[in-house]
Order: sequence, then structure tokens, then C-alpha cells
Amino acid sequence: MIYELAIIGGGPAGVSAAIYASRKRLRTVLVTESFDGQSVVSPEIQNWIGDIAISGQDLVTKMKNHLLAYKDNIVDIAEGSRVSKLEKGVDENGKTLFTITAGSQVYQAKTIIISTGSHRRKIEAIGSDTFDGKGVVYCATCDGPLFADQDVCVVGAGNAAFETAMQLLAYCKSVTLFNRGDQYRADPITVQKACANEKFNVVKNAEIKEIKGNKFVSSVIYTDKVTNKDIELPVTGVFVEIGLLPNTDFLKGVVELNSFGQIKIDARTAKTSTEGIWAAGDCTDLLYHQNNIAAGFGITALEDVFFNLHSK
Repeated sequence: MIYELAIIGGGPAGVSAAIYASRKRLRTVLVTESFDGQSVVSPEIQNWIGDIAISGQDLVTKMKNHLLAYKDNIVDIAEGSRVSKLEKGVDENGKTLFTITAGSQVYQAKTIIISTGSHRRKIEAIGSDTFDGKGVVYCATCDGPLFADQDVCVVGAGNAAFETAMQLLAYCKSVTLFNRGDQYRADPITVQKACANEKFNVVKNAEIKEIKGNKFVSSVIYTDKVTNKDIELPVTGVFVEIGLLPNTDFLKGVVELNSFGQIKIDARTAKTSTEGIWAAGDCTDLLYHQNNIAAGFGITALEDVFFNLHSK
């Protein structure tokens, strides 16, 4: 079968696009390894529009169930395999045709929406996996308010780290930022604004060695790289801001990527540099990455796909 549209990725962007595709009766296949996104580990999300508070797992379940309720026989769901190859070719009439390889399965479609998301660069420290979602946090916007009136730390030295620190300073008791070197990568104005807060402290030349706790984080041990001494700091939250890695390895040479591996898109239409391919969500070069934004751009991409398919 040749689908009108193939959506690659089952996060908020992909599911939103698929629901709209079904409502518009656009013959679609959604190909995804799973519906779990970065937020699945969050115990409570307070900024998903329509839910005052919802766990990451409940959010994933609700989105998937929403799609299942509307997919009818319009949207096919191919779950369980990661896409390894996307190729652009032509059909027997000379029109663009894309071929998607996912595991042992091959799918063909006239248009593509890529919504493969990204994954956080993980902190390499003893206990980081054990306390992931139990004090080790990769999204301050999602989970930060849960740490109100508590002592927390931020790991990183770029704008994202300092912006996270400033967000946390609005409600946390104290925020300590750990910088591996002695220079910041953040803008001087951003650094100055954060450092002006009396609740903020920076530890330079620090390497996080271990994250400790019982059920939840209770402290971190870091190595002072100048003195080579290990120091323990009591904190209940470790906010990691050391970069995002977009899930775009299979797209090299297919669409234009920036230096970070993110897909370059037109912010008006979500089109990529390659005709017939759109992209949405955390795999793109949009400035802000959030569930609500991903869902909105998934819908934007779908609307433009539908317009292109039915206006030519």
C-alpha cells in the first residue's frame, strides 16, 4: 500500500498530527518505536493544557487512547520498531514517493512528517539512573515546581542551565549550579541576572561523582577538580542541563540539519528543506521545546500536508 502520509514518531507532535489526519480522512501510517516521550518519567506535569496535573505515563496513555478512538481504518499504527532509513524516490508516474524502513517492515508514502523527538544527554554519575525521575530531573518546566522551598542543584554551564536556575530561584530555597570548567557558555547578561540572586551559588571546576539518596535524592557528591577533593552537598533535586540529542541519525543526507543535528524547518509551515517532508517537535530547530509546542507544530505540519496534497 502507498499511504498519503507517513508520520515517524509517536510523541505529542506525531500523535496530534495523526489524530488530525484521521479527522481529515488522510490515509496515514504512524511508525514509532513506542509512544513514550521524554515526559513519561515525570511524576507530575502541571503545564499540559487541559489537565491541572497529570503524570507523564498518564499523559502518554491519554494521547494514545485518543488516537485509538479516532484512527478508524484511516490511520494504521506500526508500533515497536525504530526507523532506520528514509529514502526519497519516485513512483511509476514520476511523482515523489518515500520509502521507510523500520525493522523488517517497509512502508511507502507520498508525504512525511518527522516527529522523532530528542533525548536528554544523560549525566554520567553513580546513582544517576537509580534516581532518574526520583530527584534527577531533565525538565525544569515540567517538574521544577515540585521542588518548591527545597535546596536543588543544576548541572550545566550554558544558557539552558542558567535559565533553568532562574526559573527554580522563583520558588526553591536555594539553587547551586555546577560548572565542569571555570568559564561559562551562557550569555554574560543571563549569568549576571542569575548571580544577582542571593539564593544562587556557582561551583566551578566541579564534576558530579555520585548522586545519593534512599527513595529520592538527598545529596550529591562532586569532585573539586582543582583540589581533587570530594565534597557532599545536601540537595533534593538535580536538574540536568547538559544538552539535547535529537533522534535524527537516520536523516543525514535526507533533510538539512543544523550543527546540533536538529531538523531545520520553516516556522510558518513546518516544512523541511526537502519537498514532501515536514517535521515537528523536539527533533527540530525551534527555539522552544515543550509538549504543548510539539503538539501545535504537529498539527501545523498536518494542515500544511493536507493543503499540499489537495491543492495540486
